[in-house]
Amino acid sequence: MLDDLVDLKTITSLCKRRGFLFQSSEIYGGLASTWDYGPLGVELKNNIKTSWWKNFVWSRNDIVGLDSAILMHPDVWKVSGHVENFSDPLVDCISCRKRWREDQLESKSCPDCGGALTDVRQFNLMFETNMGPIKDDNSNVYLRPETAQGIFVNFENVMKSMRLKLPFGIAQLGKAFRNEITTGNFIFRTREFEMMEIEYFVNPENDQRVYDQWVTDFMNWYKNLGMDTDKLRIREHDKGELAHYAKATSDIEYQFPWGWGEIQGIANRTDYDLQAHSKQTGQKLSYFDEKLSKHIVPYVIEPSAGVDRIFMAILLDSYQEEVVSSINGKSDTRIVLKLTPELAPIKVAVLPLSRKDVLSDLATQIYKDIKSSAVTTGVVEYDDSQSIGKRYRRQDEIGTPICVTIDFDSLDDKCVTLRFRDTMEQIRIPISDLIEQIRLNLNNG
Repeated sequence: MLDDLVDLKTITSLCKRRGFLFQSSEIYGGLASTWDYGPLGVELKNNIKTSWWKNFVWSRNDIVGLDSAILMHPDVWKVSGHVENFSDPLVDCISCRKRWREDQLESKSCPDCGGALTDVRQFNLMFETNMGPIKDDNSNVYLRPETAQGIFVNFENVMKSMRLKLPFGIAQLGKAFRNEITTGNFIFRTREFEMMEIEYFVNPENDQRVYDQWVTDFMNWYKNLGMDTDKLRIREHDKGELAHYAKATSDIEYQFPWGWGEIQGIANRTDYDLQAHSKQTGQKLSYFDEKLSKHIVPYVIEPSAGVDRIFMAILLDSYQEEVVSSINGKSDTRIVLKLTPELAPIKVAVLPLSRKDVLSDLATQIYKDIKSSAVTTGVVEYDDSQSIGKRYRRQDEIGTPICVTIDFDSLDDKCVTLRFRDTMEQIRIPISDLIEQIRLNLNNG
């Protein structure tokens, strides 16, 4: 490997070149800090979300799902404390007029021009819009800055309809919006992003034990995604930086090119949200413990992860440049994304050596057989353009674990060549064994 450090320019170039990410509204000059996920980006992102849902919803019997609305009653955000507390300290440069977060500046002058800065004022991060035909103060609503409140206001609905008993969790995947003062570092800090959140309701007596367990469970999940554990760390928040609702918070951080950055937070939100919404609405948001014959307002442990930041961390973590020798003895550099088969956007690529009908007919049939089998729940690609060497390099660069090459000998010996991304090893196997070999290698990858 040439270098263990990957710069953002390299990753952003790869993302556009290979169809992972594009600048939103690019033909109009783009819109700052907004991104569109391309064909391969959609697949990788969906695979991350599916893995999360499979591990923390499907594989458990104490967590159910929810998909709440983005727009909610404005009082939800007043009661939750977001209208009053969800803000960042903002300063403006008197000279160039650029805006900055005061808590992220290393000096008391503008980082761009060195000009003097205004006094600090608090800037609320929520996007505000209007509902209905008339725009006035009574029509104000907010784009949600987190998905959690949709879970809290549905606490009783979900608990009663699903007959849940403590401890239990409600999971949600969805978009959130924050009008960030400063954005950047590619997709690390954007104004529109996707969250994976669980609100896990527990007896207050067990909050610390459950909190610690969630930290461990998510560290193990990142390890199983193939991420380098040396580039992951747990950082516990100091008392002074805790959110207004939190008793404790631990961030799981990844070592990005610019330094450590949060990809996941695990917070002990106590009973703050349920108590606040209950007081405002008069609705009793509690759990009746039959053994104790009394109502309990549960504490909430919240594992909250940003899909886009995990996406970025996985790309950086899996990107490698390797010096390899070609057949003629010359050295070459190949780019490879060493994604786990679970995350890889394309699971298998079918590559006929020639476009001639006699070969393409066989390759097309093999492609159809792989797609129609249960061997992989994901994309199978057929590619017959350019030389086989260039096709291998492209598949390496987008993280495809297995390539199936069909050559003219395949017509006679009924065999194909399997080529493996990480080792570049090639083996010849009978077509009759192909599906089983793919299954074994994807499951063990």
